[in-house]
Amino acid sequence: MVVQAEEGRLTTSSVRVLVATAVPAERDAVARALPEPGRPVRTPGATLHRTGAAYDLLAAGVGPALAAASVSAALTAAALENTPYGLVVSAGIGGGFLPEAPVGSLVVADAITAADLGAETAEGFLPVTELGFGTVTHRPPAALVRSAATATGARTGTVLTVSTVTGTAARAAALRARHPSALAEAMEGFGVAEAAVAHGVPVLEVRAVSNPVGPRDRAAWRIGEALAALTTAFGKLAPVLESWNPHDR
Repeated sequence: MVVQAEEGRLTTSSVRVLVATAVPAERDAVARALPEPGRPVRTPGATLHRTGAAYDLLAAGVGPALAAASVSAALTAAALENTPYGLVVSAGIGGGFLPEAPVGSLVVADAITAADLGAETAEGFLPVTELGFGTVTHRPPAALVRSAATATGARTGTVLTVSTVTGTAARAAALRARHPSALAEAMEGFGVAEAAVAHGVPVLEVRAVSNPVGPRDRAAWRIGEALAALTTAFGKLAPVLESWNPHDR
């Protein structure tokens, strides 16, 4: 929450939130939960969907690289306009690891991890941190994670960012063995987090589960159900984000 002086007294105003999704369908699902209609706002490198004073929604693109570039462009534009964001939220649908995260459930990340950023060796996979550089995990503010999970009924755990969506049982098992606390996988969270952290802005990730992580079975996908769950979640999450104190980490 931002504290401002107004006519000799202190007032409070909501922190500005940038919500980054991969595709417009996810952005629109978030928008349906917000009370004010949005309008397009074009900035260098990004077109935002602005709804009220508190929220800018961004369809940032698929994959961590494009998501990072788009979010960084939006953060830079806001800073140059002296209207910086106080929080970035990576949001959308994703795969869930069974049985903990079934289709239709919601996951709030307590860790945002790049699942496949590293090197394959004869002894197995090594993350870049074990190669002596980089980072593979960003941790959202713990108090915000707790409040978001309480408000929405979400499960909390690691959300993996992958560049290739899991399509086999063997790959799903390998990811769970490497990341025992993983509840979901998606393709943008780590890129969004990298951009946010580079700009000194806290980050949160929220995923509605559309399919199980494992063998690729499009008949089992429930995209409409997951998008509806995302809308419901943001209806409950918005008051938490608007009242969050950025100093409460």
